[in-house]
Amino acid sequence: MTVTTLRDAVALTDRPTRPSALGTTLTFGWRALLKIKHVPEQLFDVLVSPVIFTLMFTYLFGGALAGSTQAYVQFLLPGILVQTILFVTIYTGYTLNNDISKGVFDRFRSLPIWRPSPVVGALLGDTVRYTIASVITIALGLLLGFRPEGGLAGVVLGVLLLLVFAFALSWTFIILGLLVRSPNAVMGISMLVLMPLTFASNVFVDPATMPSGLRAFVEVNPVTHLVTAERSLMAGSPDTSAILWVLVASVVLTAVLGPIAMRIYRTKT
Repeated sequence: MTVTTLRDAVALTDRPTRPSALGTTLTFGWRALLKIKHVPEQLFDVLVSPVIFTLMFTYLFGGALAGSTQAYVQFLLPGILVQTILFVTIYTGYTLNNDISKGVFDRFRSLPIWRPSPVVGALLGDTVRYTIASVITIALGLLLGFRPEGGLAGVVLGVLLLLVFAFALSWTFIILGLLVRSPNAVMGISMLVLMPLTFASNVFVDPATMPSGLRAFVEVNPVTHLVTAERSLMAGSPDTSAILWVLVASVVLTAVLGPIAMRIYRTKT
């Protein structure tokens, strides 16, 4: 084969069609799922954490706080669901920082694709993790006696609302993943933020039983609003104000933090 033949073979008169934003985003979403397939340890927290938290708090506090574990699980499960998903969102920033440390995202930024697609695709892939954790938590709750009066529709709407908020909150950890130096630092800082927000809320007990100073913080805690919205949907009596608060907060978080995250992503060296 001559040099001329090779040159003719590789010469292109027309450039390939530029991939669409949706196509590249879905491709990176699929990449996130493939990472779970090849590193199944990533699902450890998704599979085990809901079981541990639900069983531990139900049987430790159920009898003391509500008189029985079955009565307490009715109150606890929506809160545990929120806590579980919020903790899982940390892994969005963790995996992003891990890719950056390996140089993978430098390659992604050099590709002729829609710039946000690697980040948005990773978020979509992580949404599958949130869904798996939600299903496990609810299934375990049903086994322990949880009976949502809102029925299947209330549970599905509650999970969808939680997924929307988790998607928006994940931008916080994406920014953190872009700024700190190591995946372990992302994990440590994220836990320092989420632990006070989840435990100093109405996840485990009614705020009416708390000291006035703590109760004042709990009542303005965003996690409290989210848990209230979840409980109301699953109980079949939607709290419109709490639900609207969660939706507005999700829009604001995405609108504010999304552009900031993408600017850091574009300029990061």
